[in-house]
Amino acid sequence: MTDRWTRAEERYRAREADRRYPRRDDWGIDARTVRGDERPAPDRGEWDEDGTDVIPRYEDEVYDNQVVDDAPEPEPDPEPVVAPRRIGQRAAATERARPASGRKPAGRKQSGRAKSRIASRKAAERKKRRRNMWVFAAIFVLLFVSAAGFAGYKLMGGLAPAEDFAGPPGALVVVQVHSGDTATQIADTMKDKGVVASSEAFYEAAVRNSNMNTVHPGFYAVQLNSPAEHAVTSLVSKGSRVGNVVVSEGRLLHDQLDVHTGARKEGIYTKIASASCLGAPPTAQCVTYEQLDAAGSSTDLAALGVPDWAKQSVAAAPDRRRQLDGLIAPGTLDFDPSGGATQILRQLITSSAALYESTGLLRSGAETQLNPYQTLIAASLVEREALPPDMPKVARVIANRLKIDQPLQFDSTVNYSLDETEVATTDADRNRVTPWNTYAMPGLPANPIAAPSIKALQAMENPEPGKWLYFVTIDKKGTTLFTETYAEHLRNIVKAEQSGILDSGR
Repeated sequence: MTDRWTRAEERYRAREADRRYPRRDDWGIDARTVRGDERPAPDRGEWDEDGTDVIPRYEDEVYDNQVVDDAPEPEPDPEPVVAPRRIGQRAAATERARPASGRKPAGRKQSGRAKSRIASRKAAERKKRRRNMWVFAAIFVLLFVSAAGFAGYKLMGGLAPAEDFAGPPGALVVVQVHSGDTATQIADTMKDKGVVASSEAFYEAAVRNSNMNTVHPGFYAVQLNSPAEHAVTSLVSKGSRVGNVVVSEGRLLHDQLDVHTGARKEGIYTKIASASCLGAPPTAQCVTYEQLDAAGSSTDLAALGVPDWAKQSVAAAPDRRRQLDGLIAPGTLDFDPSGGATQILRQLITSSAALYESTGLLRSGAETQLNPYQTLIAASLVEREALPPDMPKVARVIANRLKIDQPLQFDSTVNYSLDETEVATTDADRNRVTPWNTYAMPGLPANPIAAPSIKALQAMENPEPGKWLYFVTIDKKGTTLFTETYAEHLRNIVKAEQSGILDSGR
């Protein structure tokens, strides 16, 4: 029985294969004819003797109440397959193989509806994503167009020439270049002062002029309403800098004459007056020596910038014309010459006081018992009496003599009030009683007798340890000898006389 079913199944498969996939050669001839096994197909209506001409097929029954979620629908067979049956059971087998009323199971209908809902939801999501994408694209385009427009505006502005004066230039004005100023900051200053029409025009001209690297901090006279190119050229020119004065160490406010040569030693007021001129002669505008002398004699010490630690002593000065001596420090100084004599002195005294205070002046005096202004006076004596290597020792001699109330007896204090000066003073000059002559009185002069250098001030703040009470310069090279006794000092004076340094010109 089994062999018969097997043979029947093989015949069925062969027929189905030939029917569904006929094999033909290249000339369209049926392969079965070529093989010689063409046989007429048996009548499907007849039943072979064994009843095995139909392949049995078994299917799981699906009931109407059964739900199968998400089960894929089976593809339809090429032909219905009928399960094997005996005679008399054909109808029943056929009915069992076909769903009732020709409908799909209920579970498959529900699966279709679920798929429809899922598809609808996915379609809605795709629509929402597309809408959001369009919104983002619109925003991006808007931003891109705005940025492009702004860049184009800036580009057109950059291509446009900077505003500039056509000229001719006007009157002179003073501008200040601060330490550390860049070309951009200088350009802004020029614009603010009315020198150029725009800082951009000045900057463009400045970067093309290599001499801008030679501009130093200070004050410069340039013309109003200048074309940028002209303003830069004026700024870097040699004569444009104004209000720049060099004060040497030991300089006095007023001029003095040398006894031997008759040469005039210019005072600080003369140097300031020369540095204050705006413009070229004969139309130059300058602050005069007389204006500075008058302003320096004022009793309005606050207007002159006198520091608090010096006000009391300056207010008690015996000579108003000399009250500011020592308050203007030596060095290279800058001032605005357009402000007048009082403002110029205020600028110089204020900056000098800050410089002096930076040495520790306000904290000094614990060892010497001198206040800041007295330390400044003593430092002016050191400046006039000693060369830099000997300054700490001379400062010690001053401190030692002040402690024992011994007169200082410095020729520099005698010369201070004289119009004509020399190293050697006469007996008559030394015997003249003045507020500054330390031969005629003990203690310090009434005010500084010169502009002390920072080195002299530091020497007086911290004198070199020692017991010296005397010193004398024995030759024109500046060799100075220090002693503790007067007898030794007299022997050193003889050496000085032999060198001729003490010879008087009067």
